[in-house]
Amino acid sequence: MSAPSTTAPKASPIKTLLTRLNFQQYVVYVGFLAIFLFFAIVLRDSGFLTQRNLINIVLQTAPATVMAIGLVFVLSAGEIDLSFGSTVAVSALCAAMAMAALPDVALPVGIAAGIGAGLVIGAINGALVAWMRLPSFLVTLATMGLIAGVARSLTQLRSIPVTDPLFTGIFGSGNIFGVPSLVIWTVVAVAVGHFFYRQTRFGAHVLATGDNARAAQVSGIKVPRVRLWVFMISGGLAGLAGLLYDGRLQAAKYTLGETDLMTVIAAVIVGGTLLNGGKGSIIGALFGSLLMGMLNNGLILMGLSVSDQMIVRGLIILAAVAVSLREKSR
Repeated sequence: MSAPSTTAPKASPIKTLLTRLNFQQYVVYVGFLAIFLFFAIVLRDSGFLTQRNLINIVLQTAPATVMAIGLVFVLSAGEIDLSFGSTVAVSALCAAMAMAALPDVALPVGIAAGIGAGLVIGAINGALVAWMRLPSFLVTLATMGLIAGVARSLTQLRSIPVTDPLFTGIFGSGNIFGVPSLVIWTVVAVAVGHFFYRQTRFGAHVLATGDNARAAQVSGIKVPRVRLWVFMISGGLAGLAGLLYDGRLQAAKYTLGETDLMTVIAAVIVGGTLLNGGKGSIIGALFGSLLMGMLNNGLILMGLSVSDQMIVRGLIILAAVAVSLREKSR
């Protein structure tokens, strides 16, 4: 007599759906909505929900969002860039100095000097990593200090005013068809970055390089070239962020970008980009950047001291990063 066959009970459709969903990729959106609702309720009488305050959050986070897009490319390729904050300061100062020297052609020379400085720094980082095979963490840690020193010596710690009205209008304080220029720069940067990241062969090569560089090399992908390009993208976008700081603040100073390093890294990681490469999200980085900006804005409106703001911000970032970085072993 044969033993009766036993079949495992079927899982319910809801349980099956929950097991298939990867909640980690939605952490930034859930966190953004939760923090927004919290501040909307707690600060309903403090002006948090006013149109002016919400737009101000977007304006303040525009440079960080631009930097975050470049960092997504670098991290997705399995590398790290710690020098983009210092690159922002040098690019902003180079642009301001060029415009002061050639006021008749301030706009083109300012753009060329700012973006050019960022691209050169990115190319140096990329060449050291791609062809000399040095660890990107150590390379960019060294260039971060080197570039910060260059920024301080360029103007002997003095700020340089940016007075060209066309430049400041395009890159900071102006409006185009009634929309603040910084909002337009944010939208354009995210749209272009998302297109190249998701819809082009280069974006696929970046992800393949970060997932398994050796396999990517065997499959015909020129891994050193990919690494060079992602660092140049990061440097160029840091240069653009420097121009946005110039336009919004109407001055360049060596301290620009100094406090952006951890904020941008946290925004990118919370937005769904893995530190070890192979996966990332431009849209997630946008929401991560906005989340950081909204958090800063809300804590200030709550009247917290600087030390309390740092504690609360650190705890929230730690919780969000801990959840988003948990992944199943491969």
